[in-house]
Order: sequence, then structure tokens, then C-alpha cells
Amino acid sequence: MKKIESFQIDHEKLIRGVYVSRKDVVNDAFITTYDIRMKVPNREPVINTGELHAIEHLGATFLRNHEIYNDDTIYFGPMGCRTGFYLILKGDRTSKDIVPILVEMFQFIADYEGEIPGCDAVSCGNYHDMSLPMAKYEAKKYLEEVLIDIKEENLLYPE
Repeated sequence: MKKIESFQIDHEKLIRGVYVSRKDVVNDAFITTYDIRMKVPNREPVINTGELHAIEHLGATFLRNHEIYNDDTIYFGPMGCRTGFYLILKGDRTSKDIVPILVEMFQFIADYEGEIPGCDAVSCGNYHDMSLPMAKYEAKKYLEEVLIDIKEENLLYPE
């Protein structure tokens, strides 16, 4: 069986960053999948489910309400390995192109106060498993340590 593309990245060399995971063409339109890597794979503790879930709700809500990215957002959700998120957008953009919207989104999460959108039994299948304080902590850490003044090595997959 052929290994999928994301399993062909050398995770022993991968660092935190923003990467183009893949580009697809659907009905003559580009769809780009981004790897929003918040943790160093296999060398750093993963994101706990409570904060991962809260970041997912806040990030998806932010993107789908954004004046520019609302119609381009197809999906924002966690990786199974819990080291980050996948973001799927309409369009052919580089990883560097989306850093400004990610800065805006992670700042929104870091500063968020109030009820997490969709955090109730009617809207979510596991609404008890969310941690806003830890989501804010993880968002601020990623924002300050990776996104602000992002380096080239945090934008391109390792060779």
C-alpha cells in the first residue's frame, strides 16, 4: 500500500511551523492543506485534548467569521497525533502567505474571554472536554515562539 504524503515527511527533522502539506485541484480550483505544527513531533509533549478541542472550536469559528477567509475556509481541525492542526483553504497560497491570518487567529484565541463557541451538549459531541485557559496558553506560546518573526526553516518541510 502506498504511503500517504504526510507520512513521508521526516518527523525526526520536523520543527514547529507552518507548512504546505499538499495542494490539490478540484474542479479547476486549487485547494491547499496546511500543517500548523505547534509541537515538535516525538520530542515534545503533545497538546492535551481539552486545549486541542477548545483551539479547534475557537479557530474554526474565527476563520469562518473572518471577512476575507470565511468563504475560503474548508476545514480547521486537529491532527490525530495532537502536535498541531490541519487547515484547508481554497486557493493556491504559500505557507508564508497565511502567516498573517494565523497570527490574527492565534492572537484571537490567546485573548479570548467568555464561553467557547459551540461548547454545549446540543452543538458538540464532547463539550465537557475543553480547556480555555490551556488553549489560551498554547495559542500564546505558539504565537510568540513561532509565528511572530517566523523564520524560513519554520515555513518549509525539512529535506
